[in-house]
Amino acid sequence: MKHAANVFLVLGLSLATAFSQSTELRTFTNAQGKAVQARLAGVSGPNVTLEMANGQKFTFAITSLSAADQQYIKSAAAAPPKYTFKPGPNDKLEPASVNEAVGQPMFDEAPLFTSSAEAVAARLKIPQESKTKTASSYRSYTKDDYQMFGAHPFSVAMYAENDKVTSFSLVFANKGDLFSAKGGGEMHFDKNTPPAEAEKIVKTAMDKDLAAIKDTLTKKLGVPKEARFGEGPSNIGRLTVQRWDWRGHAILLAEAKGVYVGVQIVTTAFADAGGKVEDTTDKIIRAQALANLEKRENGDVVVGDIPMVDQGPKGYCAPATAERAMRHLGVPADMYILANAGNSGFGGGTSVSALLEGIAPQIRNKRRSFDAWKGELKLKEIAKYIDKGVPLMWCLYSTDEFNKIANKRTKERKDVTNWASWKTKVTEESAASNLGPDRNSSHVVLIVGYNKDTNEIAFSDSWGERYKERWITLPEAEKVSQQYFYVVGF
Repeated sequence: MKHAANVFLVLGLSLATAFSQSTELRTFTNAQGKAVQARLAGVSGPNVTLEMANGQKFTFAITSLSAADQQYIKSAAAAPPKYTFKPGPNDKLEPASVNEAVGQPMFDEAPLFTSSAEAVAARLKIPQESKTKTASSYRSYTKDDYQMFGAHPFSVAMYAENDKVTSFSLVFANKGDLFSAKGGGEMHFDKNTPPAEAEKIVKTAMDKDLAAIKDTLTKKLGVPKEARFGEGPSNIGRLTVQRWDWRGHAILLAEAKGVYVGVQIVTTAFADAGGKVEDTTDKIIRAQALANLEKRENGDVVVGDIPMVDQGPKGYCAPATAERAMRHLGVPADMYILANAGNSGFGGGTSVSALLEGIAPQIRNKRRSFDAWKGELKLKEIAKYIDKGVPLMWCLYSTDEFNKIANKRTKERKDVTNWASWKTKVTEESAASNLGPDRNSSHVVLIVGYNKDTNEIAFSDSWGERYKERWITLPEAEKVSQQYFYVVGF
C-alpha cells in the first residue's frame, strides 16, 4: 500500500470513467488539516482522484476532504463532461458512416463516454439490467435477425457510471448461447440436448462471425492493429485482440478459442493501458460495503446495491453469480470470460470449483480475499459475512418445489405486519415441506441477507431484477443445499 506524504491513501481509478480533467493545480485539504497541491483528475461515485504535478494519482472518498473542496468537486462534476483523445486517421468519418458498419445507431456527435447511458440505451433499445447508487448496466439477449458489425450478437451489454457510458461488451457466437435453454429464469433448467457435433458447430459459427466482423470493420476503418487486452491468465481474461480506433473509441475484436467471439468498445486510453483496472484498497471497499447494508425494522439484515447480471437462457449461473460478487467488491468481471475459466459446457453447466480456482488469483491480485468451505448452513456463519456487507455464493438444488415455496413466501412477506405470527407460520410450513435434492437442478445463488428472529435467509438469483431478493427458511434451504460456499471478501 502506498502513501503520499502520509496524507492520502492510494486507490486506483477505472480508466473507463469519463471526466473533465482540470489542468490547474490547487490546494486540497483533508479533514485533519493536511494539505497537498494537486489537480482534479476524476470523480467515480463517492470517490475523487487527484493528480500531483509529477503525474502520480491518488484516490480518496470525497467526504474525507474539506467542505470547500467537496463543493469544488461537486461543481466540477456537475459541469458538462469532456473527453479528450489523440486524433486518428479515421476521425474524419461521420457517425452516420461508422453506424453503417455497426448496423445500429450506436454513435452520435458526442463521444459515447460523455453521453447519457439512458439515452444511448433508448437509442439502441437495450433494457436496463441493473442499477446501483453509482453504476448501471443494460443488456439485451437479441433476436436472431439482430445484426452488429455484420454478425449476430447474442448478448449486447452496456456499462455506465453515474449515467455516463463506460464501455460496451458484445458477445457473438459462443458455446453458451448457441446451445441455450428454452427460456430464462427458472426455465433455464429445461435444456435442449446439445448435438453430438457441438464443438464443430461452435467452431464453424465462431469462424464465420470472426471473419464477418473483421471484414466489416476493416472496410470502414482500415487494417486493425494487434494488441493484448484484459487481465488474468491467457485465454481467460487476457487475450490478443484486433483494434480499430475512431474519435477516442477503441473497438476491440477478440476470440477465446472454442468459447466465444466478442467485441468491446472502450476509451482509447483504457485500450492503451491494456485494459488494466487499478486496484481498490480495502479501506474504501469496506466503507462502501457497510454503507450498502440494510437493517430493517422487522429484523431483516440485507446486503443492498449488488449489481444484477442476467445469465439469460443458458446455464451460466456460476459465472454470472461470480461476476456479481466480484463487481460488488470492486473486482472487474464478465460472465462470458468467467465461463471460460470454469470450463462451461455447451449451453452452460459450469464446474464451480474450476471456475473459482481459475479466478482466485485475479481476485487476490485485486486485494480481495477468497474463502471456500463445505458444511451445513449456519445463521451465525452467514451473519459473519452479511454484517460486513459481503454476500455469499451458495451451491444448491434449485428444484421446482423450492422455487414455488420461495416465490410464494417472498410475495406473502411483503404484506406481513405481525412478525411473531409470521415466524410461527413459516416454522410450521418448513417442518411440513418435502424438499430434497435433484441433481438436474444444480444452481448457484448469492445469499444476501438473514433474519435471526424468523430463522430465514434471503438469496438472489442471476435471473434479472424479479429474482433480486427471495426468502426461504434456513431448514428448508438446508434440505436443498449442496453445502458448498464461496466468498469474495476482504
